[in-house]
Amino acid sequence: MLIYKIFRRPEWDAFRAAGQTLGAPVDLADGFIHFSTAVQVAETAAKHFATESDLVLVAVDEARLGADLKWEPSRGGALFPHLYRALDLTEVVWDHALPLGRSGHIFPEVLL
Repeated sequence: MLIYKIFRRPEWDAFRAAGQTLGAPVDLADGFIHFSTAVQVAETAAKHFATESDLVLVAVDEARLGADLKWEPSRGGALFPHLYRALDLTEVVWDHALPLGRSGHIFPEVLL
């Protein structure tokens, strides 16, 4: 199953240059990298990135992450995937721009 991470463009560029990331500032503060499922990612975008337009949506195959990926309760008690280690660029399956439209973010067709 694919899980998803939203990066601001500078975070994505730094990740690509370094080859791995510990995530965004919120991830560093919480001690794990926040991911969302396909069902959760639109709400994550609306809640945490409502006015941001230069975003990148990254897909990762959860099976590649091993035991360091934990499913833990978050918004409304739903289980969210959290990665307790650095994410390696080789673990990214695909990335797509996530522009902001008039009524919210415009997700790639591959996710719909």
